[in-house]
Amino acid sequence: MARDGTGPDFIEALARGLEVITAFRPGRAEMTLADLAGATGLARPTVRRVLLTLTELGYVRSGERGYALTPRVLDLGVAYVRSTGLWDVARPHLERLVARTHESCSIAQLDGSDIVYVARVAVPKIVALSVQIGTRFPAASTSLGKVQLAALAPEELERVLAEPSRSGLTPRHAPAPAERDAELREVRARGWALTDEQLAPGIRSVAAPLRDGEGRVVAGVNVNCHAAETSLETLLEHHLPLLLQAAGDISADFARLASAPHVTVSATA
Repeated sequence: MARDGTGPDFIEALARGLEVITAFRPGRAEMTLADLAGATGLARPTVRRVLLTLTELGYVRSGERGYALTPRVLDLGVAYVRSTGLWDVARPHLERLVARTHESCSIAQLDGSDIVYVARVAVPKIVALSVQIGTRFPAASTSLGKVQLAALAPEELERVLAEPSRSGLTPRHAPAPAERDAELREVRARGWALTDEQLAPGIRSVAAPLRDGEGRVVAGVNVNCHAAETSLETLLEHHLPLLLQAAGDISADFARLASAPHVTVSATA
C-alpha cells in the first residue's frame, strides 16, 4: 500500500522501514512477520524485505518467536539528542535539581500533540506511569506540554493539537478548548505550568520552559512527584523556585553553546 508523502523526492522504501521499526511497542517486543504486516498495513513480502535489510544493518534480530529490535536502534534517538547538545548542557543542572528536590526531573520536547522525553534523571520511586527517553504523553495533559503549547501562536496551537496523539495513553482529564485556552493564558503569564493528577492518578508535576538564544521555547523541564508523597505546598513553595532557577541556567548555557563558534578539524590536521 502507498505511504503518505508528497513530491517526487519522497522515498517510500525509507518510510516503510521506519514504520516497521516504530511498530514495536511496549508489550510487543517480539513480533512475527504477520504481526508486523498487520500493524503497519504493509504486504508481507514488503515487510519481509524490510526486516531482512534491518537485520543486515543490525537494527533487528530474528528469534524463535519472531523479530525484535536490537539496542542499535537507540543510536537513532541518541543521534538527535547529541545533535542538539541539549543533554550535555542539561545534565549537570538536572542532577543538581534532583539532589535538591529528591524527585525525578525530565526534559521533553513537543512533537505534534505529544511531548517526547529527551532527557531524564530519575529517583527510585513507585509511580503510576513508566517514563524513559522516548516516552510520549499527550501534551495538553502534562506540565511539560503546557509550557510549550503556551508559547505557540493561536493558529499554530490549533494545528498542533489537531494531530492525533501517538502516545497510546488516554489521559485522566482532557481539557475542553475553553478550559485549555484559559489555562495556557495563565501559564504564559506566570511562566510555569502545573498538573495535578490530570495525566494519571498520583502524577503531580510542575514545569518551566527552556529557551534558546533568541528567546524561543525549545523544550520544557519539570519536577515530577507522587501526589501521596509530595504536597502541592512543597511542590510550589520549595521545588518550583529551584526548577525556575535550573530552567534559567539551562537556557543560558544552551544559548551560549549555540552561539559558540564550531570548528571542524580534519583527520589529517
